[in-house]
Amino acid sequence: MTDTRAPQAPSTEPPSPALLRHAAMRAADDVGPALAAAFRTAVETQEKTSAHDLVTHYDSATEVRLVELLTAAVPDSRITGEEGGSQGSGAVEWIVDPIDGTSNFAHGFAMFSVSIAAAVDGVVVAGVVHDPVNQLTFSADDDSTWLREGGPAGVERALTGRQSTQGALGPDDRRLNLVTSYPSAEALQRDGQAALVTFAEAVTTFATVRRLVSGALELCHAAAGWADVVLGVDTCPWDVAAGMHILRRAGGTYVGLPDGADDASGDGGTSDHLAPHYLGLAPGVDSPTARRLLAGVAARRGD
Repeated sequence: MTDTRAPQAPSTEPPSPALLRHAAMRAADDVGPALAAAFRTAVETQEKTSAHDLVTHYDSATEVRLVELLTAAVPDSRITGEEGGSQGSGAVEWIVDPIDGTSNFAHGFAMFSVSIAAAVDGVVVAGVVHDPVNQLTFSADDDSTWLREGGPAGVERALTGRQSTQGALGPDDRRLNLVTSYPSAEALQRDGQAALVTFAEAVTTFATVRRLVSGALELCHAAAGWADVVLGVDTCPWDVAAGMHILRRAGGTYVGLPDGADDASGDGGTSDHLAPHYLGLAPGVDSPTARRLLAGVAARRGD
């Protein structure tokens, strides 16, 4: 019998957030072993913008491979990458940092990751952050958040974050650990004495202050409850897009601020990954001091 039905037009709907998450996980799993094998070998570095901003052959090679895998998985997609800039066109945008924490990678400090976020119409709907040395993969889509321990066949469990110890006492910054890369050398040049005053208040206020210099993993550690507060300044979308989504899906808070903003009291918006300054809070955590310090930095940048 002849089929007289009209042919169906191809769907113009982007893949579901869950499918985008799985495509990003497969891509991260593909590039991870080469980075783990190169770690703590004689990795040659070059200065990108300064001695504090390094790049290696592995950054560009990893991004090339990620572009290949992600655009093959979703042909109607485009890339926003740290190394290659904007490429292609399509409804789905992949926001890619091939090695978040290049300096750590090059210096043998096991705090770097592959970060991949998927955005549709400018809104991040899925994110994957893969730590190839420690064999941890944090991932989220609009329905769930996961932590996988081990390789692709490792144990995966729902990531809900450690709940705050603050309880009925309310916010108490003295009990919290803060992770930040501020002030960087560039921030010191730009903000001068004000940067030192801000850092000094953080050190004297919080239980601990750590400088890990890997924004994606810092946000994921907050999602897991291993860090309480993450404060970032002068970031780019590929630094934070995946980690932002993972933190929020785990029940945490992410607030992005543009230059000139003077209020970090809200919960943030859907395009916060585009803001250069941010505050991440673990599930159940708030920090009046961190909100005030971030607002002060952002406000100064508008002067």
